[in-house]
Amino acid sequence: MNNKKIIHLVYGAIIAAGYAAATYVSALLGIAYGPIQFRFSEALTVLSVFTPAAIPGLTIGCILGNLSSPFGVWDIAFGSLATLLAAVTARMLRNITFKGLPLLSIVMPVIFNALIVGAEITILMPTGEANFAAFAVAALEVGAGELAVCLAGGIPLYYALKKTRIFK
Repeated sequence: MNNKKIIHLVYGAIIAAGYAAATYVSALLGIAYGPIQFRFSEALTVLSVFTPAAIPGLTIGCILGNLSSPFGVWDIAFGSLATLLAAVTARMLRNITFKGLPLLSIVMPVIFNALIVGAEITILMPTGEANFAAFAVAALEVGAGELAVCLAGGIPLYYALKKTRIFK
């Protein structure tokens, strides 16, 4: 295995561990799962802009973070799918910037989590109210929390990492 592959593997492992740990911190505060969630780990989704190693790292980190989800296997599967799709599209859109900021990359997790996790929450609601209105509310709640974390955490992280050039 050459050095580049080893570095890629190490980056992915560090990102996975960081994502899972940050999710568990959010879970301890009661804000990681459910309709209104502020997962600190979601700020790390901006790492897809810097390295392709973030794609498997974020996905595996999400799988690990969702092991304690009250939605169980559903959240492991669909929450991680949302993260995978967000990371892939964020990576693909990284060169589209607004005043130097890859804003589309930063909002991809918001879109995918709002839609996929919003649908998951709606379908798994104990009240059985799985209709479009319930989905719209769940999607907006998930999306709002995701947007807050991605903007408040992801943008400063982007600028900090851009200065360091750690992923070059």
